[in-house]
Formats: sequence, structure tokens, C-alpha cells
Amino acid sequence: MPQPVRFSPSVEQPQPDEADTVAGLKEQFQKILDTTSEDYQHAVRSVHAKGHGLARGTFTIADELPLELAQGMFATPGSHEAILRFSTNAGDILDDSIRLPRGVALKVLGVEGERLPGSEGDTTQDFVMVNAPAFAAPDAKKFLGNLRLLAGTTDKAEGAKKLLSAVLRSFEATIEAVGGKSALLSSLGGARPVHPLGATYYSQTPYRYGDHIAKFQLVPVSGIQDFADATINATGRPDAMREAVNELLAEQGGTWELRVQLCTDLEKMPVEDASVAWDEDESPYRTVATLRVEPQAGWVYGESEKIEDRLSFAPWHGLAAHQPLGGVNRARQEPYKFSADYRGRFNGCPMHEPRALDELNVKA
Repeated sequence: MPQPVRFSPSVEQPQPDEADTVAGLKEQFQKILDTTSEDYQHAVRSVHAKGHGLARGTFTIADELPLELAQGMFATPGSHEAILRFSTNAGDILDDSIRLPRGVALKVLGVEGERLPGSEGDTTQDFVMVNAPAFAAPDAKKFLGNLRLLAGTTDKAEGAKKLLSAVLRSFEATIEAVGGKSALLSSLGGARPVHPLGATYYSQTPYRYGDHIAKFQLVPVSGIQDFADATINATGRPDAMREAVNELLAEQGGTWELRVQLCTDLEKMPVEDASVAWDEDESPYRTVATLRVEPQAGWVYGESEKIEDRLSFAPWHGLAAHQPLGGVNRARQEPYKFSADYRGRFNGCPMHEPRALDELNVKA
């Protein structure tokens, strides 16, 4: 295999107007948050607002990884408590018949080491992923443009969104039939309605991986992988995803592998263009850890909502050895914190970085 590229601050190329783009992202986040908080009288996330399931598990870092993979938190074998959150990407809570990309956020507990700015004193490592290998925008400016589209449709008539979703899905299905895919059509409502537990998830954007640079992937490897091609008919079932996650998690739980794809060529695997999927023939994803979730309820009404209010997930919450890289990641740092702080203030429930999963238990 080609040798992995060594990390250096020079792999990033910040643009002089990034502060303006970040300010624009925060403005759109606030627009979404103000609208949905007034509607629900409760603050929800500005992106990935609707959770489909929460799952507690054990995250085990593999023994005897080769040196290029034994980096950062993966340099120390062992097991950690972890929690998964499955979601859909919109900033409002929509009927599941509106076909949007799936997301998963993974929080690993008990991770020691030098921290990224803003997460000092904590011991968690977050991984934020979506079920597509590349981001819907190449850079922060295009990300802002896409977010304006989403913000502009927040709180619009849900019936119209259902009709639009059906039309966009037909367009996207046509593209997929000839081997293509439109990230923009998917993000606006044309995504394939896949089962959240059967999907494969990607970090999409690159991260520092100790001495190297990598992208992350979360892949189901137990019986739930049989649902990789399963779709869910949500017609007349506004919470069909929660129902499907609950049923499958309670029946068999699940096992996933966390894999990394090392950057071996900065031209073919760019850091600053998040819309480029790195070629897996050039550098395959390789397993570094396993996440096991025992059979359990994925969503308990009256409890899961309270746990959701206490938690936030963000690319910049973790170790310095896994620093998010590239313009999209740099632009996400402040807006994600802004969104979490907004929810904490509005709901009177500050975000909570747990040191043990028991801290998340809802008291009667």
C-alpha cells in the first residue's frame, strides 16, 4: 500500500473570508432555532433535529494495530462506554415520509489525552457521520448556500414538503439507476428511505489521525447488516424510523466496526474539498474498533427526549490528535457550539458531557 501522508498544519489552506462565512452559518442556525423553538416551545438541534433512536454500547479499540493505525485514541487498546444517536438531517421535526439522509453521532466515553479547544476537561470523543461518503458541498461557502436553502424551508407546509420529497426521490432514483448520486437532491428530500440500523455512515470530511490524516466509516457487521438494502415505507407513519429502530434493536441489538481511510495522496484525496469521496481502491477503509450494542429499546417516550436535551455531538469535541480538518470542518466549530448553547439556555438544561453512561439515566 502507498504510505499515508503525514499530518502537518500546512495541509489546510484557510481562506481570508472564513470569518464572514462562519457568521453567515450562525445566522442561519439562529433562524432555524428561533423558528422551531417558537413552534415547539422547546429548542431542538438546528440540524439533525429528529432523533430515531439512542443506543448504549461498548466501544472496543483493537489490539495490535499496525503503527499507522495505532494513532491518537486508537494507540491504546481497551473498551469504553459509548452512546449512539440516529437521526435525520433537517432542523425541524418532520414526518418520516419526507425522505432525507440519515445521520449517526457516536460519543465514546473515558478518552484521555490533549483536548481540542472548547472541550478541555472532558473525556469524550465524538464522531459525527452521514450515510454518504462525501459532503453535499465542497467548501464552507457552498455549505452556507445549502444551509440557506434548508433554513428557508424550515416551518413551511409539511404537505408541500411531502410532495416535493416524492418528486425529488423519483429524480434521485433515476440518477441512482445509472450509477450516479446527487448529494443536493438527497439533502433536499430525495434520499432513499433506508433503515437507520442497516446503513453505512461516513465522516465525509477529513480529520487528523495522529501522525496522519483520515476519514471515518461506521459499518454494521452483525445481523443488522442484512438490512443494508432495506427501505422503510413511512406512508401514514410519521415516526416509522423510530418504530423500525426500536423493533430491530430490541430483537437483536447490533455490532458495528469503526474503520479509517488514511490519506495517501493529497491531490486525489483533498483536505479542503469535502465533496470528493476518497478512492477506496487507493486507500481502503480499515477496522480500528468495534461497537457492540446489546438488545435494548431504541426510543422510550418521556425518557429519550430528556436524554437528547442533555447531549450534544460535534466534530470539534474530542482529542487534538483527531482535529477536524478542512474548510467545512473549520466552519462548523462555532455554529455547532452556538446551537448547543442555544438549546441549553432555551430549555434550561445545559449540555452534559458524561463520564459514565449512568449519568444519563432519567430519574423518576
